Amino acid sequence: MSYRILVTGGAGYLGSTLVPELLAAGHQVTVLDNFMYKQASLNHVCHHPKFSVVKGDVRNEGILLPLLRQADIVIPLAALVGAPLCKQDPVGATTINRDAILCMLKHLSPQQLVLMPTTNSAYGSGDENNFCTEESPLNPISQYAIEKVEVEQHLMQHPAAVSFRLATVFGMSPRMRIDLLVNDFTYRAVHDRFVVLFESHFKRNYIHVRDIARVFLHAIENSKQMTGQIYNVGLSDANVSKWELCEHIKKQITDFTFIEAPVGKDPDQRNYIVSNAKLEATGFMPAVSLDAGIAELIKGYTMLKNSLYGNV
Repeated sequence: MSYRILVTGGAGYLGSTLVPELLAAGHQVTVLDNFMYKQASLNHVCHHPKFSVVKGDVRNEGILLPLLRQADIVIPLAALVGAPLCKQDPVGATTINRDAILCMLKHLSPQQLVLMPTTNSAYGSGDENNFCTEESPLNPISQYAIEKVEVEQHLMQHPAAVSFRLATVFGMSPRMRIDLLVNDFTYRAVHDRFVVLFESHFKRNYIHVRDIARVFLHAIENSKQMTGQIYNVGLSDANVSKWELCEHIKKQITDFTFIEAPVGKDPDQRNYIVSNAKLEATGFMPAVSLDAGIAELIKGYTMLKNSLYGNV
């Protein structure tokens, strides 16, 4: 069945991978994005007759509300993502990450399905065994995590909503992000051959960006079963520490060196083992392993290097 889908922030890291998959599945897709990074990440779908794009700010009700009224499904990806970016622009973070979503929820009809990415960084360090399920107490520390928790609470009051608590995402995307942990460490391994770790024993879960696209499609196809639920989304065999992640990378870049030093602190104090059993029970299984994603990144970084102000 074909749906009219509104994707806010659809030109971003997740959206530019998701939107082509939604179009390939036969859906009519409208993207609302402010293109703050001057990205051309949706160039390759402009030919598609079921694709439309609006340049604008998700906080502008005059732009957002007419688009909402036309949608069967809303996927709100527009956000300032991550604790460091939110700390850099706390007012922008609150108005985009929280206020715009609350406004959107207020104007939705009960029949409109909302599929929203939240975050498992809200778990903090989990229980005494650092183990987390969807029922575990939340311990958000950063502004980003705190506001995502608040939004999720409002989201789950909507009669047709699914919350995806995403693990740390990795992989190549048309709107690339090098700052994400697997992407960052692999970039350093390719170009510098070393990385200095802090809190190297801290564990977290990971998921490939293409599997994020797949989980949204899975929820559309199984909305009756999944509506009203919160799901962790990650690789069950990739609850690994930073040190173990570097060991995975070293299997493919053998001269990669990594050491530990007390040089930093995770703003969300993410140290947990996450269960993805609830999502897997719906029939969804990730397709891209951590090692396959690292191999993909190594190829991508052969083409990509931040060298704007250097000669090499």
